[in-house]
Amino acid sequence: MSQALVQVLAVVGTGLIGGSFAAALRRVGQVGRVLGVGRNPVSLQRARDLGLIDEIADLSQAAAEADLIFLATPVGAMAPILRDLAPILRPETLVTDAGSTKADVARLAQDILGDRHTQFIPGHPIAGSEMTGPEAADPMLYHGRKVVLTPFDETPGVLQHRLIRAWEACGARVALMTPEAHDRALAAVSHVPHFLAAAYMAGIVRADDADTRLNLAGTGFRDFTRIAAGSAEVWRDIFLSNRAAVLRELDGFEQALRLLRASLEGDSDPAALEAQLEQAALARRFWGGRSQM
Repeated sequence: MSQALVQVLAVVGTGLIGGSFAAALRRVGQVGRVLGVGRNPVSLQRARDLGLIDEIADLSQAAAEADLIFLATPVGAMAPILRDLAPILRPETLVTDAGSTKADVARLAQDILGDRHTQFIPGHPIAGSEMTGPEAADPMLYHGRKVVLTPFDETPGVLQHRLIRAWEACGARVALMTPEAHDRALAAVSHVPHFLAAAYMAGIVRADDADTRLNLAGTGFRDFTRIAAGSAEVWRDIFLSNRAAVLRELDGFEQALRLLRASLEGDSDPAALEAQLEQAALARRFWGGRSQM
């Protein structure tokens, strides 16, 4: 039998994202041993009981033994983890993350790891769920989904190739981008949609007749608000770390909303309203018919 791509994997954060990465590699026989690192002993034990990890470890053990360290933590927790890793990271160990913003993570790696930042490849699997915790882990979560990597110019090609192969073993399709291009694009198609869903949901539950509204809500409401159920801690960090890009996208959204609202206000303009709705409908249908890269 051929050797697994990853002999020892350390997953820091064994919930949906980290647990799914370990499970995906295990499903295809491309990981030897999996160490689980985290701040919640109950969650770690649950991950072990579910077979997501083989052993509960601390960061020191992970740094000493792992070939690949996968940081599946909120972006706000990245700095202290990198500080702890910096003095103990072995030269042959590859480190990556799954954070939803990349420019800030890249800067942290450069500032904290110094010359060893070339061992760190920022990454973002564009897959997820409103579910959290080890129970949510799914070995097929990344199958057919895109994973963005934002390596540094000086990242060794051999390390980049190792990580691409690991993600492809999970069934993912890897795309390479700059951190800044990633953050601009994700602000538009991921971060702002969550921001709007959270704002809309907050408005509903604060209404005097919130119970009546929720009792009458159907599939459209469910689909529109689903992402608002995500981890508040994770999304707080995403919004703050990508603040400038999110605010720019909100400015654009507010302009689009004003145009749509103008066709409804006053004497209204049915033709203009229909034209704008049709433009949005066609755009969504066209996107929905494309294969997910």
